[in-house]
Amino acid sequence: MANIVAIVGRPNVGKSTFFNRLIEKRQAIMDDMPGVTRDRHYGYAEWTGKYFTVIDTGGYVTGSEDKFETEIRKQVALALEEASAIIFMVDCRDGITGFDKDFANIIRTSKKPVFIAANKADTPDKSIYAAEFYELALGEVYPISAENGSGTGELLDALVKVFPSEGVEDPNAGIPKISILGRPNVGKSSLLNALLGTERSIVTDEAGTTRDAIHSHYKMYNQNFILIDTAGIRKKSKVHEDVEFYSVLRSLKALEESDVCIVVLDAERKMESQDVNIISLAERQGKGMVIMVNKWDLVEKDSKTAESFRKEIMEKLAPIDYIPIIFASALNKQRIFQVVEKAVQVYGNKTKKIPTSQLNEVMLPEIERYPPPAIKGKFIQIKYITQVNARFPSIAFFCNHPQYIQPAYERYLENKIREHFDFEGVPVRLIFKKK
Repeated sequence: MANIVAIVGRPNVGKSTFFNRLIEKRQAIMDDMPGVTRDRHYGYAEWTGKYFTVIDTGGYVTGSEDKFETEIRKQVALALEEASAIIFMVDCRDGITGFDKDFANIIRTSKKPVFIAANKADTPDKSIYAAEFYELALGEVYPISAENGSGTGELLDALVKVFPSEGVEDPNAGIPKISILGRPNVGKSSLLNALLGTERSIVTDEAGTTRDAIHSHYKMYNQNFILIDTAGIRKKSKVHEDVEFYSVLRSLKALEESDVCIVVLDAERKMESQDVNIISLAERQGKGMVIMVNKWDLVEKDSKTAESFRKEIMEKLAPIDYIPIIFASALNKQRIFQVVEKAVQVYGNKTKKIPTSQLNEVMLPEIERYPPPAIKGKFIQIKYITQVNARFPSIAFFCNHPQYIQPAYERYLENKIREHFDFEGVPVRLIFKKK
């Protein structure tokens, strides 16, 4: 049984600062513009041997014109539903506001254990102000400073007492992590929501809605995996606000954290240099890849459209030619499950180990049939082949003159390996060693 704690409260009371302190990473984007945290964020925390998941929610604002605010309110309601306990954050310096009262009424309906964290009590005289929050009649008030950590120990001691179980240390060990990457507005969040069947990300038609990378657990075809939805990666010239800059970093970090990435393209805009950059970056990092051409329903088609589209993508990506391409529509839920199924298959290819005996049985005859060309009068003999332990498939060839293997011959060997052993969607590294 997982222990889940939701941190809720109006904007700018310090929820993200506290969240980051609990999970000990800079994961939520902090900025003093209200409404920077727009989605629920998840992180893992531990206190005195008890493990729990923390949800940081967007600031809850009522009666505001902002399109995002109504969405944030929905998110908070969902977070309250998921949680086993609630930390309600308020600000000592501001005292009780009308928003706090509204919020308290909503929290009351959830019937979960509530802990009021009166934040920004950085000095003893400020802690005195915390007492006025007893007026909300939601139970104990804990004066804390999310910024410097004072008072958080007492709050956490009380919090872990209400947990039903010890919790799990790292619930994600061994689960494939699949990230959804692509430029802004190609439909990444729509894909995620179509898959998850709930509105996990806030979707509006403004670019830059998703500011952070979001992890969602998911189960399909009896396979557990984690989907990482990221903010769109933009060209550098377009990154004006700091927040936007963080988001690009976050997308690159999501790429690093993931095993397989689904690169989403917009069928109407085709493949742009930014997409090629993402893919070559993923290749250098040894990630599995699937290309999803989204909004395929909007394209005028005849029998050859998909083929010419595929060819165009391949030309732009050359020499990378092993990535599966799926034409889909997140909006119509057309082929989106195929995209995920393919990503899970690619994960299988990435983690596959080929027995040494099988590698030699298959590859040595291929090498005999077409041996490496002699260089400077030196004949190259490859004697033995084995797969080495690495983050992605890496095959070692033992030979007498490894330095004379030519790129063209390396390409031949890679093609033969791909022909015999399914490594679709995954980079393969060949290493030549002296026998």
